[in-house]
Amino acid sequence: MQSYQKTITVKEDDLDDLDHVNNVRYVQWMQDISKEHWIKAAPEEMRKGIIWVVMTHHITYKSAAVLGDVIEMSTYIQKSKGAVSVRIVEMHNKKTKELLVKSSTEWCLLNAETYRPMRISDEIKDFFTRS
Repeated sequence: MQSYQKTITVKEDDLDDLDHVNNVRYVQWMQDISKEHWIKAAPEEMRKGIIWVVMTHHITYKSAAVLGDVIEMSTYIQKSKGAVSVRIVEMHNKKTKELLVKSSTEWCLLNAETYRPMRISDEIKDFFTRS
């Protein structure tokens, strides 16, 4: 399967009242890396006329990140069926390799004009699941 990685450093704006990364920030990062993967990996012609929307997030928080931590993020498509694709995102502390967060998100593919769900084409499936 085709995966996408990026590294980020925790900033003060990312923290909550306990001086840990705020859970809302993790969700934002999940959405950001998912969008970046789609834009960087899928050819422009493939992206035309379609949009992805979140249906569900299933998030497991394993450990806290703090100011200055470097986080390695990775994402990939686990499976696709009909109009729904399941994307996995994992975040690890770069220094300790400890798993911080793992999520499974169901994304629905929509026609950009009608906002109606549309079946994920074999072309898209093949592109994101090939080794």
